[in-house]
Amino acid sequence: MKITTTVLNRQLLCAALAAFGLSQTTFAGEPTAFDLIKEGNRYVGEDVKDKVLQIRSEKSIGSLTPNIWVVVYYDSDASAKTTEVKFGAGQKLEVKRPGRAPWDIPHADKVMDQGKLNTDSDKAIKTATKEPLLDKLTLKATQLRLEKTPDGTVWKVRVWAAKIKKPDQDVDIGEVVISAETGKVIRTDLHINKVD
Repeated sequence: MKITTTVLNRQLLCAALAAFGLSQTTFAGEPTAFDLIKEGNRYVGEDVKDKVLQIRSEKSIGSLTPNIWVVVYYDSDASAKTTEVKFGAGQKLEVKRPGRAPWDIPHADKVMDQGKLNTDSDKAIKTATKEPLLDKLTLKATQLRLEKTPDGTVWKVRVWAAKIKKPDQDVDIGEVVISAETGKVIRTDLHINKVD
């Protein structure tokens, strides 16, 4: 009897969540960037789905995992060729087709091949924060950007650390660039002297 009640309660909860447009994964922690591509596909046209040009986050607050993300899709029908879906804590905040300067309008060749992407945002954060130079620092925040570059599709992970003399303040100490295909660090541009 108790098992039947538990199953029934779970089914009722799922139905209630579905009625409010939420999923079971809403409470499972912050979604990864790849999760947000799938979620973003729900808010764009059929011919735009999975045509991701870039994924970027805002600076994280209170943890190393950002919770504000923007997924940028290639959209040949938009005047600036992009549609952006913004998420906050895994929920859609906004869909827009932003304007761009003529020299900044992307082309279809910048669309990422998702079949080659093996390193999601959570793994990129772990890889970046394990860099030996960061070992003795108190890391406070990250900001991520996934995009296609001459080096392949890469994560650019910007890192903030606590200042030594004022640990309640943080400072941008640079970035770690990681291949989204192999998960390996391509290069670092870290300036740990900024924490002094």
